[in-house]
Amino acid sequence: MGRRNKQSWESLIARLQTGWSGRQLSEHFLWKEGLSSTPDETWAHIQGVRGLWAMHKNAGVLLQMADFAARHADSVDPELLQALRSDAMQIRLCTLMTIAQCTFSQASDSVRYNAFRAASMYTGMTARMTQLLEGSANSALPAFVAAM
Repeated sequence: MGRRNKQSWESLIARLQTGWSGRQLSEHFLWKEGLSSTPDETWAHIQGVRGLWAMHKNAGVLLQMADFAARHADSVDPELLQALRSDAMQIRLCTLMTIAQCTFSQASDSVRYNAFRAASMYTGMTARMTQLLEGSANSALPAFVAAM
């Protein structure tokens, strides 16, 4: 708890996975939910397990960012905060299951579909995080957009 309370916005942004971005997945990444790619295209864009692992890690960081915003902003929509928490847990579970599945079936159709599903949830979560920051921590939005 003490370590969590000492985190800064900058330290959270710095923990986002670099060298990978979901921008290729959606025309409106960070602003609207949904993908602009097929499961096969998504698998190629996320670079397979590499992208799944980045989504897994980033979902945890995004959850911490939502909690940070809730602690430091005057008002945060509780339903939006709950949706972000739910998103993070679903993404983390889906990515881990897909990574495990990939070790057994090397990018089968079901692996690519599950990766597509995880990526779809991820774009939704990033759009909700943008919405949260626009409403309660507007000064943090440019750093978030740049990092994503």
